[in-house]
Amino acid sequence: MTKLSIVGAGYVGLVSACCYADKGYSVILREIDQRKYEAIQQGKPPFREPLIDEALKRSLSSGRLVVTKDMQEAVLNSDIVFVAVGTPGKMDGSIDPSQVRLAAKEIGVTLKQAEGYHHVVVRSTVVPGTTSKIVKPILQKASGKKIGETFGLAVNPEFLREGSAVHDTYNPDRIIIGDLDPRTGDFLEDFYRKFHDGKPPPILRMSSASAEMTKYASNAFLATKISFINEIANICENVNDADVVQVADAIGLDTRIGRKFLDAGLGFGGSCFPKDVRALVAASERCNYRPRLLKAVLYINEKQALNAVRLALEELHSLRQKRIAVLGLSFKPETDDMREARSMIIIQRLLKLGAKVVAYDPAANENARQLLRGKIDYAKSMQECIRGADCCIVATEWDEFQKLTSEDFISLMRRPVVVDGRRIYKPCSFAEKVRYRAIGLANRESLEGV
Repeated sequence: MTKLSIVGAGYVGLVSACCYADKGYSVILREIDQRKYEAIQQGKPPFREPLIDEALKRSLSSGRLVVTKDMQEAVLNSDIVFVAVGTPGKMDGSIDPSQVRLAAKEIGVTLKQAEGYHHVVVRSTVVPGTTSKIVKPILQKASGKKIGETFGLAVNPEFLREGSAVHDTYNPDRIIIGDLDPRTGDFLEDFYRKFHDGKPPPILRMSSASAEMTKYASNAFLATKISFINEIANICENVNDADVVQVADAIGLDTRIGRKFLDAGLGFGGSCFPKDVRALVAASERCNYRPRLLKAVLYINEKQALNAVRLALEELHSLRQKRIAVLGLSFKPETDDMREARSMIIIQRLLKLGAKVVAYDPAANENARQLLRGKIDYAKSMQECIRGADCCIVATEWDEFQKLTSEDFISLMRRPVVVDGRRIYKPCSFAEKVRYRAIGLANRESLEGV
């Protein structure tokens, strides 16, 4: 069976390693960060993700997953090496490819000693042209060999969603392979056919630049869809009797549009959408093209979260010394990831306006503590969070928050003012009992029939 190695035990690297090992493959995971390395060795994922804890423990106990800091051990004992290191964003929006460069150089040096044909696959999210113009020359110079002779190179972007990454690994919508070397492309395609038990999703072969662009185009389109429905939501708030949820349900039935990613709210966050759209903008401008639509997507998203504060102000008139409860801190449910979380924008504005903030998140309280450093209070439950509050803002759509009823808000809060930033409650069951404001819902006194 094919032996695999993965360079980088971040989100993509660790999830992929565990899933491949669970399917019976021998996997060597290379990670140089001491904290991550030790945590993974002990069977503790360095991030929260459903199903990954059990998968990691199974992989380690079976011996099919080995964690190392040694690049030589990883590369020389595998047939194919996946590069899954980070590409953080820089201040100008462009990505920092330094980790990819370093990985390519170390792999190249190791390939000097390698026997047989090795396959190098870039899974890191890199702007179009990176693999052919940066990775390929580095590999060839460091190894003293040419692609297509003793090793090959391909691009294989990932499309994993935080909160369902294990599921997505086993059930992808498509597999994209960007060829720089047909032999590696063929090898990778054969690997995925076997991994998916002979029934893989559509496998698309294309140029490396097209594969890299596909990753960015996919995320940019989904981000655009979110900003579009948020724009419609903002218009609905100014149109008597309009509700963006009803609008989204209706237009989502159009097969050309679809309902997914039409949930109006506080905007998108996380490690992918904001970074990838900014990177595509920066890459476009380097090519002397001004991407007006993508810039508008980012502008709408930047302002969207502040609508929650605006709605709270409209109800309370002043937030100074008011106790504001924020339900949800992570950028989305089922993760503790605080990167680009909309809650941070809301909390910073609330503090600037003199509010006293108490927050609760089922997973991200500790990560928020590190970022906010004593600026707010934290509750141990959602009930504790809203107790005595003048207003509650729902910032993340965790399932458990939907269990709160209008009676809970009335009995626990000092003033039952609810700002539903994620549209998790039904207006008809809330508006008659509490002061209910929501993204994309017209402010009217009577909501009968909604």
